[in-house]
This record gives sequence, structure tokens and C-alpha cells, in this order.
Amino acid sequence: MNSRTPDPADDAELDENGYDRPSKSQVKREMHALLDLGKQLIELPPDRLKQLPLAERLYEAIRLAQRTTSREGRRRQTHFVGKLMRDAPADEIRAQLDIWQNGSREETAAMHRLETLRDRLLTDDEALTDLLNTHPGADVQQLRATIRAARKEAQHNATLQPGQEPLRKHYRALFQALKSLAA
Repeated sequence: MNSRTPDPADDAELDENGYDRPSKSQVKREMHALLDLGKQLIELPPDRLKQLPLAERLYEAIRLAQRTTSREGRRRQTHFVGKLMRDAPADEIRAQLDIWQNGSREETAAMHRLETLRDRLLTDDEALTDLLNTHPGADVQQLRATIRAARKEAQHNATLQPGQEPLRKHYRALFQALKSLAA
């Protein structure tokens, strides 16, 4: 009889049930997640697909699935895409899809900062002085003219009757001017 004492280092490789590899259920969940990711990729336009880190074989399989019209053929091709997804960098693909769907957090935060600055410029003359101090190369006359026009537009919008469309041309132009300054 070969009696071996358990080595604590061996436990590091085992999960909580004492198995040294993922359970059948876990493997199945991962395969379904890859299949779902493959389905998302099939719905993407070709120009977006080209931006992803896809192997040539996977890219061609996705394009074939997009062109397949019969239900059973598309289902089989989709499962083939899911199988090829096992070798794809799924985390990188998911991250890029998330950015495309939700925009990056940094971009969203930057847009909110610009919107806040625009609102401050419309109500406070001191905000323009602060802006010019941080961006000395800005076109002062153009900014002042845009702010003045946006303020007139806001006054006009305050007098509108319910149901009338507010003017937004200069309000948007001010945002674009701030956006170009930030770039």
C-alpha cells in the first residue's frame, strides 16, 4: 500500500470540491458565453469586424454566417463560429464591444465636463476668463461671439410657447468650439 501524505501545495491547484479542472457545467457555461459572443460578432457590420483581433478563419466564418440565409445553415455556421471563438481573445473582443456599445467612460466624462463648462459660459462671464487662462491660444473674438449668440438663443427659448421648438444652433456651436479646444 502506498500511503501518501497530502501536500498543501497540491491544494492550490484544486478547486473547493477537490477537482483539478473545471466542472462540466463550468465548461458548458464558458462555451455558451463564447457562442453568445460569436452571435454578437455575426450581427456586427464588416468594418467593425475588421477592427477586432480576429483570426482570418474566424473572420471568414463570421462573414459566411452573415451571408447565410437559411435558418438551419445559419444555426450551424453560428455554432461553428462559437467553436472557433475558443481560440480567440474573448476578453479583448468583449472590451471593444463594450466600448462601442457604451462609449468609453473617459469619453463620457469628458463630454460631461464640456457640457458643464458650456452651461457655465452661458451664465457666468468669469468662466470665459478662466477658459482663456487655460487655453491662451483660443480665438477670443469667435468664442465671445458664439457665447453671445447662444445667450440670445437661450433668452429667445425662454419666451417660447409650449409646443414650439427651441433653437439650439449656437448652443451646439459653442459645444463644438469647446470640443475643438479640448482636442
